[in-house]
Amino acid sequence: MTDFPGAPDPNAPRDGRRLRVLAAMSGGVDSAVAAARAAEAGHEVTGVHLALSANPQSFRTGARGCCTLEDSRDARRAADVIGIPFYVWDLAERFREDVVDDFVAEYQAGRTPNPCLRCNEKIKFAALLDKALALGFDAVCTGHYATVVTRPDGSRELHRASDEAKDQSYVLGVLDERQLAHAMFPLGDTSTTKEEIRAEAERRGLAVAKKPDSHDICFIADGDTQGFLASRLGTAEGDIVDEDGNKLGSHQGAYGYTIGQRKGLRLGRPAPDGKPRYVLDISPVNNTVTVGPAASLDVTALTAIRPRWCGTPPSGPGTYTAQLRAHGGETEVTAEPIGEEIHVTFTAPVRGVAPGQAIVLYDGTRVVGSATIATTDRVRASADH
Repeated sequence: MTDFPGAPDPNAPRDGRRLRVLAAMSGGVDSAVAAARAAEAGHEVTGVHLALSANPQSFRTGARGCCTLEDSRDARRAADVIGIPFYVWDLAERFREDVVDDFVAEYQAGRTPNPCLRCNEKIKFAALLDKALALGFDAVCTGHYATVVTRPDGSRELHRASDEAKDQSYVLGVLDERQLAHAMFPLGDTSTTKEEIRAEAERRGLAVAKKPDSHDICFIADGDTQGFLASRLGTAEGDIVDEDGNKLGSHQGAYGYTIGQRKGLRLGRPAPDGKPRYVLDISPVNNTVTVGPAASLDVTALTAIRPRWCGTPPSGPGTYTAQLRAHGGETEVTAEPIGEEIHVTFTAPVRGVAPGQAIVLYDGTRVVGSATIATTDRVRASADH
């Protein structure tokens, strides 16, 4: 792995516009075009690829990866075409501790984490940004679709991308104002489609123009999340029960289930009404999975912990919209921060809300902040986590 031979001089003269920018290049088309746009805008750009695995071949490859040797080489070739310096930084140990180990621990505790959101919080805009600032860079540039708006008083706000169909502000809702002050998202304020981004990459001579998008979880090589967890947590047979505690079947590990799951339950007999059953609750204490009808998934309120505010925290209750999944829609809520918790009430019930997920609050297009769901209130209450 290569590090920088010397840091830029933070006291060097500037014209007020030209910034020293560290472009995080995953090896995909979005980050390559973002780096190219930053360089074209006149900034002094250096590309960096994050090596996040001690054994890169254990991560997904090709269309399903973002951190493999193949991706590193694609990023290097893109940097060469753009004409910017390029380095590889080894953050494998930090990634394992902050993202992979956290992912396993959350599932073991019966929660459903979002590793991409955790990676943005702990790796790209903590470990990477801190190192970049220490080396004299002004900003970290990524290929995320989101927008940073500078207010008249100089403070920053995070907003949805101009094209909400591509918006990725949900997974950036963990960024605080200090991090936003050093974040650059060149793709967020354009309404170009993904096809147009690919066409732009092709015009720029970037070989990643036709590379398929990465998806799913990069550190699970074969896409088998349950198998990945079983290899680390082992098997532990337990009961699958209905809402009244009647045993319906068994499982090999409660960690292999998520709230709202319908498929793969392998129950011996159908529900009395013949309708599908869904996972309602996961209890790691007694290793029990509770299932029931879809209506019992309706959540009317929740409590979230560890809030992260994208600016000044709200001083009292307010009305917002909330997003509960990376590709989910918005729903109207009232939310009130109380200490290190946020109490949220839904205007209309929502389904499939799981402890461990992130809730991100919006005021129009502005991201107010995010927090981790701890407990939920349902129409027919099952045990909360």
